[in-house]
Amino acid sequence: MKDLETQNHNRSERSLKQAKEPYRDFYENALLGFARLDLKGKCLNANMALANIFGFESPEEMVDSINFIGKELYVDHDERKSFTKILEAGDVVKGYEIHLYRKDKIKIWLSINILTLRDTDGKKLYYEFIAEDITERKRLESQLIQSQKMEAVGMLAGGIAHDFNNLLMGIQGYASLILYSMETNHPHYDKLKSIEDFVRSGADLTRQLLGFARAGKYEVKPVDLNEIIHKTSTMFGRTKKEITVHYKHQRDLHIVEVDHGQIEQVMFNLYINAWQAMPAGGDLYIETKNIALDESYVKPYTVKSGEYVKISVTDTGPGMDERTRERIFEPFFTTKEMGRGSGLGLASVYGIVKNHNGFINVYSEKGHGTTFNIYLPALSKEVPTKKTSVRALKGSETILIVDDEDAVISVCKELLEALDYKVITAYSGKDAVGIYRSKKEEIDLVILDMIMPEMGGGEAFELMKAINPGIKVILSSGYSLNGHAADIMKQGCKTFIQKPFSIDELSKKIREVLDSNEEE
Repeated sequence: MKDLETQNHNRSERSLKQAKEPYRDFYENALLGFARLDLKGKCLNANMALANIFGFESPEEMVDSINFIGKELYVDHDERKSFTKILEAGDVVKGYEIHLYRKDKIKIWLSINILTLRDTDGKKLYYEFIAEDITERKRLESQLIQSQKMEAVGMLAGGIAHDFNNLLMGIQGYASLILYSMETNHPHYDKLKSIEDFVRSGADLTRQLLGFARAGKYEVKPVDLNEIIHKTSTMFGRTKKEITVHYKHQRDLHIVEVDHGQIEQVMFNLYINAWQAMPAGGDLYIETKNIALDESYVKPYTVKSGEYVKISVTDTGPGMDERTRERIFEPFFTTKEMGRGSGLGLASVYGIVKNHNGFINVYSEKGHGTTFNIYLPALSKEVPTKKTSVRALKGSETILIVDDEDAVISVCKELLEALDYKVITAYSGKDAVGIYRSKKEEIDLVILDMIMPEMGGGEAFELMKAINPGIKVILSSGYSLNGHAADIMKQGCKTFIQKPFSIDELSKKIREVLDSNEEE
């Protein structure tokens, strides 16, 4: 009888073992990490997937090393306390995300599910632990959140810059109007020139805001970046003798299509940032090279793969910690003391590079300096020859000015009348269309504001173009030549001028458009 019982018992054990085998294979070969934890958080066993997630060579090595309630495992110790409470409180934990260190101290994110197993009396026995490595997902989420935040702040910054440029337009316009008819020996001449200098400083500030906001590239042309970088680095090296500049450039560097002035601004901002990081002096390394980027490399930056020009700017300063590095491109974020900087330098760098369909990243560690890498898409075009400047010219044609700002209308009217033009004014897009419909034979040129309530410049231009397909229009805005303005330009608008502009700048733009009839 006992032999029969023994046989049945052995048979049952074999059957149970056979039944467990498929589950053991699943456990050991699963892509998700599995482990059993005791009530103190120590691994009792683990599969290979979990060992790989934590950088161990085998599950056995991990079992001897990992405790999920241990202080040394957590990036944030408050998170450890929170996880411990959740573990102790509930029978089931689903989709809980924790930030941990691997064996090699690399930070990872895990999404975990935990089931508490109990005996028949309800006493806790151990925890079944299932983990998925979501580090890449968290990185992409962080990039998306950062991008959305920068986009929102950029819209605010762009709006402020636009309104401020309208104010500067009034100051610049009247200053240049007075200077236009004033002798250089007049006692107020130098004071007015100083006002113009202050306006230019204000315009530089709004240019940085617009650069961050990605509210436009000004004059985009094919250029050789080596020329820009050689010029800017040489100028910087002359003014900052305590910094040793090392410049390494690639011959036959790809041509890029950029705004010359904005890229100069980018380079100077990076140089100044490096100089501020090395107040006692140091080395600045600047390098250019051609580089081909594949889809996998550019995917996080939402740009196209292909040929790029890479610019690297490296300093030998103290470097940055991770928290600073994460915020370095935010507007108004600065590590300098109050009054020593606006915090717009690197923010505008970020915006300008993004607006040129490129991207920028930064590598830095405490005690090991900082490297900024800029990638701009290559273009196969020749660098154009530079045009010589021409003196402002007067005219006798009739010009329709369209703007919703009284101050801008007033100053522009006086500027044009000083240049002997006849002037008609309109304070909205709707009024402009009505005036143009009744006086199209009389009006030779329209200076059209882009941003207006009810009917913007784009819609007004389309309606006026329907009246006269050959209409000549200069698009004007406190914004720069951004996406919307560029679209209007493609529809047949002749040229663009950004506020604030001087009487000389305005007169040159007008003659370019009006005289184009003769050339055509």
